[in-house]
Amino acid sequence: MTQRAKAEALLVFITLIWGWTFVVVKGALNDASPLPFLAVRFTLAGALLFVVLRRGPLDRSSIPPGFILGLLLFGGYVFQTSGLNYTTPSKAAFITGFSVILVPLILLAQGTRMHVATIAGALLGVAGIYLLVLPSGLREANRGDVLVLFGAISFAFHIVLVGKYVHLFPFEQLVPVQILTVGALSAILLPLDRSFKLHWSGGLVMALVVTALLATGFAFSVQNWAQRYTPAAHTALIFALEPVFAALASRWLTGERLGGKVLLGCALVLGGMVVSEVWGGSGPAPVEG
Repeated sequence: MTQRAKAEALLVFITLIWGWTFVVVKGALNDASPLPFLAVRFTLAGALLFVVLRRGPLDRSSIPPGFILGLLLFGGYVFQTSGLNYTTPSKAAFITGFSVILVPLILLAQGTRMHVATIAGALLGVAGIYLLVLPSGLREANRGDVLVLFGAISFAFHIVLVGKYVHLFPFEQLVPVQILTVGALSAILLPLDRSFKLHWSGGLVMALVVTALLATGFAFSVQNWAQRYTPAAHTALIFALEPVFAALASRWLTGERLGGKVLLGCALVLGGMVVSEVWGGSGPAPVEG
């Protein structure tokens, strides 16, 4: 097997992990509220990444950009995890995938010229999000869907800044700092968590192992290696499978069924992701899961 084939196979594997993570986190919220769950998950993952990725002493110049990226990542995960309390894993995954489509719109607002396919993908995504978040009109908006949408916006700005900072600072320095920032901010804000809950069950421990070690530590390390051997368009197409894997996992494990408008919305978002990322060439690959 060639290096490229190995890389793409591993990218599919971590995308599968990220897709299943939505169902895992949904279950974990029965035993933990979002902030303590994120505090434990990202502290463990950050410590692992600090050992695996970092080479040599930490460059202090990488700390400010790493903190900024961590702040945006924190916003994305807090909104996403909180939203999972009120919505389904499938809808959360497709709404989160909208961040990929938002990236070219942000770049367009900054003056970057965009391919017509990018604009078409964005329009498909906007139509899909409308059907996902507002299937029956504004009055029927699900609070969880709206929270996850805010998370997608935060993830989109995170992707844009990653595209800027990776050319100025070593990736191996940036990633551990931003992941540890998410864990630290979650821990600092714990006193403000009025619904604090942390019940150490077998399910919660398993969820933390899957999300911290596999979906964050392992997946980030694999992605960092694999993207050296496969084209960006192939990577984007593979990552577009994440909400599909999430929907399959949710259907199999929870019996979730999606209505007609929601299914159409999912299809439009997925189509927008593929069109925007593969034919539009909008920019860096997303951080998921």
